[in-house]
Amino acid sequence: MMGELMQPGGRLLLSKLGLQDCLEGIDAQVSTGLAIYKDGNEAVASYPVEDKNFPYEPSARTFHNGRFVQRLRQKASSLPNVRLEEGTVKSLIEEKGVIKGVTYKNSAGEETTALAPLTVVCDGCYSNLRRSVNHNIVPPKLRKIFLKGIDEGENIKAMPTKRVEATLSEKKGVIVLGDAFNMRHPAIASGMMVLLSDILILRDLLQPLRNFGDANKVSEVIKSFYVIRKPMSAMVNTLGNAFSQALIASSDEAKEAMRQGCYDYLSSGGFRTSSMMALLGGMNPRPISLIYHLCAITLSSIGQLLSPFPSPLRAWHSLRLFGLSMQMLVLHLKVEGIQMLSSANAAAYRKNYMAATAL
Repeated sequence: MMGELMQPGGRLLLSKLGLQDCLEGIDAQVSTGLAIYKDGNEAVASYPVEDKNFPYEPSARTFHNGRFVQRLRQKASSLPNVRLEEGTVKSLIEEKGVIKGVTYKNSAGEETTALAPLTVVCDGCYSNLRRSVNHNIVPPKLRKIFLKGIDEGENIKAMPTKRVEATLSEKKGVIVLGDAFNMRHPAIASGMMVLLSDILILRDLLQPLRNFGDANKVSEVIKSFYVIRKPMSAMVNTLGNAFSQALIASSDEAKEAMRQGCYDYLSSGGFRTSSMMALLGGMNPRPISLIYHLCAITLSSIGQLLSPFPSPLRAWHSLRLFGLSMQMLVLHLKVEGIQMLSSANAAAYRKNYMAATAL
């Protein structure tokens, strides 16, 4: 599939930025939920229509990414205080740990520089600038065997990663956003929603500043941003990465039971389906609610695995399934930080960024 999906939560955030008209005139298609298929069975999981906590029409949009991006550029360049300059950035300009701007080739092929007190890096999953700002590298335990392979002449092919943990940069004068900053498995197609959430938070945090010349003040804002974004980003990251592991077909009985459990949970209707679809659509960014449902799926999968009677082998697979599930959850909790479970953070996020009064 070549295209993009804007979840209902992403459409709400887009409207709060005053950019909802960018989805018009690009042949965007309405999506009201998911069609789920497994072993000849099929079901429909719809976004919850009557969700009093979500002040927007609960449907997604699918579209060609390029058309949407061009509309965003047109919208930005139409503002009187914006000048659009197209070119290819070669590198960041850094002085004593502070990013001062960029070196780039303009449309005429001339190399030039652009200086600013604050530089935003958002060059996607293929980011060439990420490594000069953040320090996400090959884990130490893998380096030895990796270097051994290089020394022995192995033909190691590089593929773009689809998972990058959000890392707070120690350098001043720069903000990294989008897939260059944070990626999760694309299984739930929510990358744009997380980016729009990040932009909305940064806009509100940066607006009170008279200018961006005070690098220390901007750095404090970025630290606050890193915490405030957690309810949405941690939920999407955990859901996407967990589903990518749970939904892969396997001959392992424990893993296949989890996969069947996910299908049954999503296709069961009622509270289970509506709650999971609200999470998946970014309509209810509450990580603690996600943890609850992932645990419920695990217990439901174990129950099915033990029926109609708990044989010793089924009991063993059930223990393995429980262990795999807990290992997966603990890993994501460790990556995202325990603050992702804070109900106060989630409530504050919904009040400030998803309330109807802010529209």
